[in-house]
Amino acid sequence: MKLLIKHGRVVDPVSGTVSIQDLYIENGKVVQLEKDIRQEADQVIDADGLVVCPGLVDMHVHLRAPGLTYKEDIFTGTAAAAHGGVTSVACMANTDPVVDTPEQVRYVKDKAAQANGVHVYPIAAVSMGMRGEEPSDADALKKAGAIALSDDGCNVDNANLMRDVMIHAKRLEMPVLCHCEDTTMVEGRAVNEGSVSRQLWLEGRPAIAEEIMVMRDAMLAEETGAHVHICHVSTAKSVDIIRRMKKRGVAITCETCPQYFTLTEDEILTQGSMARVNPPLRTAKDIKGIIAGLKDGTIDAIATDHAPHSAEEKSRPLTRAPSGMVGLETSLAITLTELYHTGKMKLPEIIKRMTYTPASILRLSSKGRLSLGSDADITIFDPEEVWTIDPEQFASKARNTPFAGREVKGKVKYTIVGGNVIYQDR
Repeated sequence: MKLLIKHGRVVDPVSGTVSIQDLYIENGKVVQLEKDIRQEADQVIDADGLVVCPGLVDMHVHLRAPGLTYKEDIFTGTAAAAHGGVTSVACMANTDPVVDTPEQVRYVKDKAAQANGVHVYPIAAVSMGMRGEEPSDADALKKAGAIALSDDGCNVDNANLMRDVMIHAKRLEMPVLCHCEDTTMVEGRAVNEGSVSRQLWLEGRPAIAEEIMVMRDAMLAEETGAHVHICHVSTAKSVDIIRRMKKRGVAITCETCPQYFTLTEDEILTQGSMARVNPPLRTAKDIKGIIAGLKDGTIDAIATDHAPHSAEEKSRPLTRAPSGMVGLETSLAITLTELYHTGKMKLPEIIKRMTYTPASILRLSSKGRLSLGSDADITIFDPEEVWTIDPEQFASKARNTPFAGREVKGKVKYTIVGGNVIYQDR
């Protein structure tokens, strides 16, 4: 397959440059990247007025397989990814059964190989059954194809177990992805501790519950030398802690999600369970801190924490509904709308946090780049196209998003994996 992309506005997240260039792709690789390429091709895409960048890398998704496929499966989850311009996803282990054995890692990889081409990288559990009692066999899990370890969805309360896991992860050169919320402070609590929890007469999830665990895991990373990655950072103080620890030379990275730089806890009052996520939506002050962290590089990546649930589950009362929202099909548009079109961040900076940096954190050396010889995983989007988010049009099985009906600016037009167009906006 020979593919020629003409006249695109090419964003290189490594150099931070933007230039009008053509790309010629052959056998799944970028073989030419220059102006006015004249080559015969099986398909020609006119990208005039469009942005061409590396395929997006989402380092934090829940595909729900095995066992929870009424919410999502690998086929529908990767289809959703393709619709959102995402060419690589790393999927979390909180399935049924938990991905805590080599057999379950291989199951995910085998199912992914039968899907639509989007790359799926399994993340295996830190502890057996994600119970925080017994460490998983990290050596065997890595050999089977796991790229990282995480009990995401659950905090690892046992500091000694986490320390032991980090020591092993350091030896294996595997990052440990941490869901940071002290269980004793948040269990059974649906919303941020603040004005909204008080209005609803509910016990809240305090910000300090996240910040305590961010500091603990950062200190364990400093002591063990392991690479620790903090998932879905939601508070300004968490950003401050990570910033300080980075300055100390600690091997710590982190991500946030579009909801945490877009929505406040007030969303709960109108959206109810659709706005329930873990960690919870916070305050305007926290949003300011999150955006500052993105701008100065403290926050390395933008992920989705794509968390599908059934309509029945999300229709339950707020205190009994599961936490989470889908995000694969909307993350780029929301990010462009909130950060690029408002002038808060430049386009190469945004693209870097959605491509090169998450790929680097996960040690996916062939992903998140757009250069001669790189894998031809490419996203092409119109940064100016205005559209309205309609969950009924999602490729995902799930519809649980608080962004339904929101007007956004930025639309994926083509998603390309290995030089093959796997999604085209019609």
